[in-house]
Amino acid sequence: MDTNAIFKKLVDFLLIFLLVFFALQLFNGNKEKTIDPNGKVVFTTSDNKYSIPASVDLKIDNKSPEAVVFNSCDDIILSSGGDIIDLPSVECRDINVESGSTNTLNYADDYASFSTAWSYKFAITLPWKEVPIESNFEITNKWAIAKIFTAFVYAPMYNGMVFLLDLFKGSLGWAIIAITIIIRFVLMYPQHKMMVSQKKLQAVQPKIKALQEKYKWQQAVLGPKLMELYKKEKVNPMGSCGFLLIQMPILLVIYNIILNINDPVHYYHVYDVLQNFKLSDIDFNFFWLDLLWAGGIAGLLLGLTVWLIQFVQVKLSLAQIKKASPKKEVVLEKKKDASAYSSMMPDPEVMNKFMLYGMPAMVAVFTYTLFAGVGVYWGVSTLVMTIQQFVVNKMIKKQK
Repeated sequence: MDTNAIFKKLVDFLLIFLLVFFALQLFNGNKEKTIDPNGKVVFTTSDNKYSIPASVDLKIDNKSPEAVVFNSCDDIILSSGGDIIDLPSVECRDINVESGSTNTLNYADDYASFSTAWSYKFAITLPWKEVPIESNFEITNKWAIAKIFTAFVYAPMYNGMVFLLDLFKGSLGWAIIAITIIIRFVLMYPQHKMMVSQKKLQAVQPKIKALQEKYKWQQAVLGPKLMELYKKEKVNPMGSCGFLLIQMPILLVIYNIILNINDPVHYYHVYDVLQNFKLSDIDFNFFWLDLLWAGGIAGLLLGLTVWLIQFVQVKLSLAQIKKASPKKEVVLEKKKDASAYSSMMPDPEVMNKFMLYGMPAMVAVFTYTLFAGVGVYWGVSTLVMTIQQFVVNKMIKKQK
């Protein structure tokens, strides 16, 4: 079996996987509770080690046959180095954990109580136990590189989102749209250079394939010949790499901010001038969307919308280029005789089809499964790229 056949099978497998995954997300039901007659009550933090700022969760897993009742203040003590630490934001209440159930206490509001790097311990007292149950964890400082990234990239962008939330009277939807457009505007020039580079590379694909065909058994000769062609045509095959190095950290930060916008621990990064910011002021509803909800009919409609935008963007990026002599238009030249291509090169037509159909399908599934706010961000970001790609295509067409 040649490389092209293997590649086609991989594409088919991926598309089938996406369809199955999407169906499971739609019809996945609730799992039955499991009860261990000889089980115990287990108290554990969500992690054994946190970095500052820490969002600590205490999970109660009741594996016993009886319900467990305790008070969130009177029966739980937090200490570090033998000193008891106050948790001023904790609401004092009785907590009832049924048999076979779990409950989670979130201490994100008390992030300031976990601002010192040290060992910590929760001690939980239950009515029938003489000795408290202990759960130990550690708070550490971030590494130097992580601190620099947080101080100069994450914190400014997070505060930018906070500023926009204040500007738009707490509307998370409009804040997401605004910060996405701002980021895309900042990245417009490198994005433009990347798009132009991709178009130029597409235009010389027939010449590249001709060289690959001519020197398919002389790999030592093929490399220099390709470099000579790139230099002659003023094409940089790695033109998009630099942009990706700039773009990916920024996009990941925005993604993380939206995904965790309702986590109080992020107050740690808020500048003094924006200290009036409150999570209670945020409006998570945007037209017919709950931006902190995933799936459902709304998620399906949003996923289809993002799929359509992504499809159009990829379609424009693979816009057909006219060859010099034939009337037929192609994206990448492919001859009928598949053996004319190097066995190490995947079929460009299959790669284009995967980009055109596979990538939008993947993005649609991810949009459906993640918070709607992330889908709005991705949709607006792709829409801006689509408009920019359309302009680039027009510019290149005029230059011919």
